[in-house]
Amino acid sequence: MDLLNNDNLKKKANGFNILSNDSTDGHGGYGAGVLNLDNVSPIIVDPEAGEAYIDMGALHARSAVEKRIKFLPNREEVPNAKLYWLVWVTIQHKDGGPYYAGVAGCEMRVDVEIRRGYKSLPEHVNKMDKSLKGQILVEEMDEKSKKILGEFLKGYNEEMWKRAEPKLRQELLGEE
Repeated sequence: MDLLNNDNLKKKANGFNILSNDSTDGHGGYGAGVLNLDNVSPIIVDPEAGEAYIDMGALHARSAVEKRIKFLPNREEVPNAKLYWLVWVTIQHKDGGPYYAGVAGCEMRVDVEIRRGYKSLPEHVNKMDKSLKGQILVEEMDEKSKKILGEFLKGYNEEMWKRAEPKLRQELLGEE
């Protein structure tokens, strides 16, 4: 090996490592165990307005509802706050195609006038994790919000809705 070879003196380029495909494919190298958020989408449910919509900003706590709001750890500190649900929806594939695999709802309350809100960050993180693991956790949601979410998911892609676990369809819209 020639230590004075100019090729050895070239600086290595610094750049980002781009992780793609499945980081847990068995190689055990760099990126193994990295959380893949490619198949999760945050849905905001607004029961007062009767609507649900996807807001990708929620992945980083920057949804339209969360912007310019200081979140407090106690619900009682924002008594006039409006209720929202942040729902983590994970899509997976099975023989028939993609389906809604994991769905977990988290309470969020926002008072726009005083720019304060309530949410439990640990709850949001844990519910996202459970959604990624294919669990369905919507029992804390009120019936109106469940119906809004169910109609949104069904209307967004009826085929994925049909392939979803019966538990999801039952809990959101009372379908079998």
